[in-house]
Amino acid sequence: MSSSPDDPPPLKTPLHALHLSLGARMAPFAGYDMPIQYPTGVLAEHLHTRAKAGLFDVSHMGQGILSGPQAAARLETLVPGDLAALAQGRIRYTQFLNADGGILDDLMVTRLPPAANGDERLFLVVNAACKVQDFARLRDALPELKLEVLEDRALLALQGPQAAAVLATLAPGFADMPFMSLREGRFGAVPLTVTRSGYTGEDGYEISLPASEAEGFARALLAHPQVLPIGLGARDSLRQEAGLCLYGHDIDETTSPVEAALIWSISKRRRAEGGFPGAARIQRELREGPSRLRVGLLPEGRAPAREGTIITDEAGAQIGVVTSGGFGPSLNGPLAMGYVAAAHAALETPVRLVVRGKPLPARIVALPFVPNHFYRG
Repeated sequence: MSSSPDDPPPLKTPLHALHLSLGARMAPFAGYDMPIQYPTGVLAEHLHTRAKAGLFDVSHMGQGILSGPQAAARLETLVPGDLAALAQGRIRYTQFLNADGGILDDLMVTRLPPAANGDERLFLVVNAACKVQDFARLRDALPELKLEVLEDRALLALQGPQAAAVLATLAPGFADMPFMSLREGRFGAVPLTVTRSGYTGEDGYEISLPASEAEGFARALLAHPQVLPIGLGARDSLRQEAGLCLYGHDIDETTSPVEAALIWSISKRRRAEGGFPGAARIQRELREGPSRLRVGLLPEGRAPAREGTIITDEAGAQIGVVTSGGFGPSLNGPLAMGYVAAAHAALETPVRLVVRGKPLPARIVALPFVPNHFYRG
């Protein structure tokens, strides 16, 4: 991500000094100075996370608590997710939508225990690049609710098949949590808010804790022989293999959840009732089918197709564009995601990816590219 001399200096997460001490290559991302990779390199970091456990700094993300009477029902007026049916301690993935059903951001919503006065409480995690607008939107649209932005919290992600065993050595009580759930606990005297979730397709956790305690906790995790620090480079290749969307690339204000293959995030009740921005478009696309769909793309050969690569049919007519693409270390080959006209979205459809002016053969494949290993309990 490039910057200009007129840009404000990037912000720093609570782990900034730790990244520098670990030899991270830093770069601006979403307004923050973030680690792109460590001396081990993106390939090694990626494969280590798949095999053992990787520690990611995701403190740039926005964290907040929305509370008040009927907070879930009121938030449902902004998102298509079924929050009314969300049990305490469980997490829902959903999206803020505009009036045309385009995605303004995607977010995680967790139902917390109610406040002492009975008010509902929801824990929100939103994308770093969108958090200012997201929190402003919530305050403007839901003035009857209280939004507490958790500015003094860090957020760490511990991901990989050894994540549960590693966390258990420092903070017991989280090993049996199911995927998409939240539990409170402690690391010594430090309070932890732990969700079993992540952005890699592997088992793992996202851990919210006081910013002042983040470096000590991170160092304790990194002292475990199974854990390496992981930068944004491997975070991106891991989420691409898992078929997960990156806001501003695979989803944005022009894409609907139906086009983005996120129908699973909208319950039957919400599909039928609507009551959220852009519901008419969503219901029409569910009924008639969208004009385009997000698909997986598996190129032949070794040349990667990057974001912006044109997708054509075998006759050379443009049918879509790549939104994410690169090299999949677990696949040991290139992979991509993008949008194609619905008529060309069937699995195994042969297509061409125009890389440096040359149409290279590829085919439509199912997502994810690598099987997910979420812990179901």
